[in-house]
Amino acid sequence: MSTFSIRPVTTPDDQAAFIAVPAHVYRTDPHWVAPIESSTVKQFSQENTFFQYGKLQQFLACQGDQPVGRVVAAVNDRLIEREGIPIGLIGFFECINNIEIGQALLEEATRWLQQQGMTHARGPIDLSTHNNCCFLVDGFDSDPMLMMPYNPQYYLDIMAAHGWHKAKDAYAYDLPLDHPLPDTFERGYKIAQKAGITFRSIQTKGDAFEQDCRHIYELFTTAFAHNWSSSARTEAEFMVEARELQTLVDTDIFVIAEDPKKESDNKMVGFFMALPDYNIALKQVKGKLNIFGILKFLWYRRRIDQARVLAICTLPEYSRKMVALAVVYLGMKGGTDKTPPYKRAELSWVYEDNMRSRNIIESTGATIYKTYRIYEKALV
Repeated sequence: MSTFSIRPVTTPDDQAAFIAVPAHVYRTDPHWVAPIESSTVKQFSQENTFFQYGKLQQFLACQGDQPVGRVVAAVNDRLIEREGIPIGLIGFFECINNIEIGQALLEEATRWLQQQGMTHARGPIDLSTHNNCCFLVDGFDSDPMLMMPYNPQYYLDIMAAHGWHKAKDAYAYDLPLDHPLPDTFERGYKIAQKAGITFRSIQTKGDAFEQDCRHIYELFTTAFAHNWSSSARTEAEFMVEARELQTLVDTDIFVIAEDPKKESDNKMVGFFMALPDYNIALKQVKGKLNIFGILKFLWYRRRIDQARVLAICTLPEYSRKMVALAVVYLGMKGGTDKTPPYKRAELSWVYEDNMRSRNIIESTGATIYKTYRIYEKALV
């Protein structure tokens, strides 16, 4: 029996220990990329709009004075309203390789959810699926790309021991860029052009950026309205996230499709959203964006030679005009025509049952190389 204690996070010292857990858990893991500590702290600040529609409780596990595990139990009212059942969330889970401690953390989290009237639990989801979520279940032999989860393999044993079961898997696809896309994509681009669709890069300055992001929000909300386990975001919340990524955008790999004949102020009908894999630089920062961290980031970002495709989004009524194939063609071409070019892309993540997206991705020649999982557990 290991000696440990678990307590709710109630003080600034507890919060500091909570933030410190991952550094201890992953201290010998060569693939871990530390999250920016200030970003994690912000999640628990009252400035986070989550607290307008949800509540949470953080828990911390310690052996003596050493923080060795953590978890957050959360109630997201927007998700409950959408799904129609009292389902709570667990997230921000980290733990040393000790099933007893891991189970005890999950037990505290699920007990708190029951006290809030929840009958089901789902996770890992950090407050919503718009944040970090899923456990990696295979593909532990490489670094995660930007904004993708990573965890030790023994987390799966902890979940199983506590009675959690698979709710849904998601995949990350790997696409080497040392050969062109199949001709189908260029043909799709030409068909879209003949149909009157125009293409351009996202604008990244001032009001033009703000307008593009608002239009992306409208399109994203329409196209992904029924995504599993997704809770609604307001335009204001989306814009906060967009502004945080504004300086990270590479316009060569962020393509927008528009229909000039569309009877709306928003002419956008599709987009290809990719970002450079800044994890290559962030790995050197070790979670601290102080002056030295910023200098390291600026130095190592020059080594970035791969990108993550976050979303390929088109309105369903434009499928016959091949807009999806066209934006993929232009986005990938933008990445390979650069100097120096990107050498590979990760397309992630896509749910296992989203066959429309999977078919497009697989037609590029990309192959699944990592699998992720969200779990569920009945609480009654």
